Amino acid sequence: MFSEEETAQLRGFPEIGRAELIRYFTLTPADEVFVRKFRWRANVLGAAVQLCTLPWLGFVPDEVRLAPAAAVERLSERLGTEHLREVAGYLRWRPMDGLEWKQLEEFLFARAMEHDSPKLLFRLACEHLASVRLIRPGVVNVLERVATARDRALVETWARVKHLLAPRRRAARRAARRRAVVGSYAPRVAGGRGAAGQPGGGES
Repeated sequence: MFSEEETAQLRGFPEIGRAELIRYFTLTPADEVFVRKFRWRANVLGAAVQLCTLPWLGFVPDEVRLAPAAAVERLSERLGTEHLREVAGYLRWRPMDGLEWKQLEEFLFARAMEHDSPKLLFRLACEHLASVRLIRPGVVNVLERVATARDRALVETWARVKHLLAPRRRAARRAARRRAVVGSYAPRVAGGRGAAGQPGGGES
């Protein structure tokens, strides 16, 4: 009934959309308490993946390690680890707070006024965060800020140039009106000359 490839797909993880990611891979406080009962980090994360996958797919694939990267990253951000906090503290790195999110948004907006490539803006954001020793948030979170910055830059660019376009538009409308006026008189003038210039048009 199914080919080997189709059977393998049915046994594994499919691609996951943003709506499914948010719906199924958002841990409640009770979920966190449950998965943190497992001792090791890999066990905690693995249990969280299984906890979220079962309601999503109705089963849990054998290869849990092949879960969608976006889902694993979302859970990792939520769970965090004491090890990461210790390492970050030793290296004097820190997670982002509300003010630093705002600073990143303003940084991306300024860059978006110069560049429109989302890939470039994402890379610039990563370089900026690393330069100030901020732990990079999840890819989805950063890409959302990139998209917002590009939208803001588009609105700001239009606000800066629309006054330059207005005089040109007014001049174009005036020129169009002049052509319309000239065009409305042209047939009558041409007809009058034609009548006067016809042979025998004058009195005999």
